[in-house]
This record gives sequence, C-alpha cells and structure tokens, in this order.
Amino acid sequence: MTDSPREKLLRKLGALDQMPSLPVVVTQLLNYFQKPVDHQNLSEVAHLISQDESLAVRCLQLANSPLYGRYQAVETIHGAIVALGLRRMHEVAASVCLLKMTPPAASAFDPVFFWEHSMECALMSRRLAHAISFPHSDKAYLAGLLHDIGVIAHLWLVPEEFGQAFQLATRDHIPLHEAELSVLGVTHAETGKHLAERWRLGPEVTTVIAYHHEVLRVSENKVLTAIVTIADLLCRMNKMGYGFSEDRQVDLSEEPAFACLMNHCAMSNTVDWARLTFEMEGYLQEVRRLVSMFYRVPQ
Repeated sequence: MTDSPREKLLRKLGALDQMPSLPVVVTQLLNYFQKPVDHQNLSEVAHLISQDESLAVRCLQLANSPLYGRYQAVETIHGAIVALGLRRMHEVAASVCLLKMTPPAASAFDPVFFWEHSMECALMSRRLAHAISFPHSDKAYLAGLLHDIGVIAHLWLVPEEFGQAFQLATRDHIPLHEAELSVLGVTHAETGKHLAERWRLGPEVTTVIAYHHEVLRVSENKVLTAIVTIADLLCRMNKMGYGFSEDRQVDLSEEPAFACLMNHCAMSNTVDWARLTFEMEGYLQEVRRLVSMFYRVPQ
C-alpha cells in the first residue's frame, strides 16, 4: 500500500537523511550566543565567523546595511562586531547562514520570497518586541527568522507534494499552511518543530515554530509566540509573504495573538499599532533589496 504524503513525510523526518545539517560554524555560533553577553568574547565570535569565507563576506554586506543601523562602512568582522554589538552580530550571522539552507532546485517556489518573508518577519518581530518592552528582542528576531523552517524541510523531503500545496495556495489565495494540511496532511509548523528539535534550537524558538499558527495552544512562551504570530500576519497581509496574495481581511484587534499580548504584556496597551506598521515599510524595502542581492548576484 502506498504511503500517504503525511506518512511519507513523517517517515523521512524520523531519519532526516535527506535534510542537511546546520553548518558547523552556524551550530557553534548559535551555541556560543546562548551564553550571557558578559561571558561572550568579541575575538572568539570574530574567529568563528571568519572560518567561513562566504559567511564572513555576507556578514559584512549585511552589517554595512542601513537595515542594521550602519551608515559608515566597516571592513572587518572584528570592526562589524564592535560597531553592531554582539547581540546584533548574532542576528546578522544567523540570517546569513540560514540563507544557504534552501535546496538547489525549489521548483515553482521561489526561495527569494521565502527568505524575504523570514527576514521581514524577524525585523517586525524585533520591532514589536521593542514596542511592548519585551526584554528579549534578540530572541524575537531569531524566532521570527526561523518560524517557517518547516518549509525548508518540505522542499528537501517532499518537493513534489509541497509544490502541489504551493500551487493550491497560489491559485486559491489561501494561507500556505492550510494548503499544506490539505495536500500533505501536515503543516510546516509541525515539520518545523521536528527540525528545530533536531537542530537543538531551544524550547522558546521551538515553541514559536510549532505554534505560530495556533497561538491558543501555547502554554509557555506565550508572548514570544504572539509577537512572531502578529509579525508573520502583518507581513503576509501586506503582500510580504511567499509571492502570492491571500484573500483575507484582518482585524488585528480580533486576532488571538493580539489578545494574548493585551492579556500578558501591559505595555501592549500603549502601542500605536497603526503607526508602528507604517514605520516598518522602509525597513522592509531594504530587506527585499538585500535578500534579492544575496540570491540574484552570481556567487
């Protein structure tokens, strides 16, 4: 008897024999940045990044972008860390490394749109975290960046079936996770949870990956999950998703994630949400330019 797409995917996830592991440098960096900032050493971080020439070059490109607050050029990894700080350099390194994770052939699904959305969501998540005085804006950025990594697993493990799901979402203008559930029997959120556990991304980020479409199911890390859920929704509703539009009207005040922030974060009630989303437009344009540059320029 032929396996269903869900059974096929879950079997492959169990072995993950076709999925690449995180590059060694990325794993080392992510583990290193788990340390308290006062236990991190600038020279050690610079050394780790410099071990991968491609990573170092791209980190400098991103570090010199106005997107990260730089208007004067930095020419060395050491200089970039001094200019940006260790926390921001963590964001830069993670962003650059994860751009490499898409498979060589992604059929009709354009990886540029995927990484644009991921970085847009990361930036929006960080901005929301600042706005509501969430104390871990770096975690919000990383969780926003990684929230859709299950899509990468689908591209590696079940590319044909995922292509069908993507075509369904594009044709019917429905959310990608709904199309995945219809075609694959599983969403990128569930797949992403497996991948996050394999990569040992930590319980907070793993929770966000698993429940960013089902925030009401979250028992811990509610605020972080709600931040990324709202950021993801705002990006998708502003045509900053996966290259297609969704036919959906959104009233932010009626979203479960918004209610979660109102209930669990007192500062959320003081935010001018309309102004906040308007201010993000300039940042998001810069994200598009940078990610397109990473993909379109011959390596």
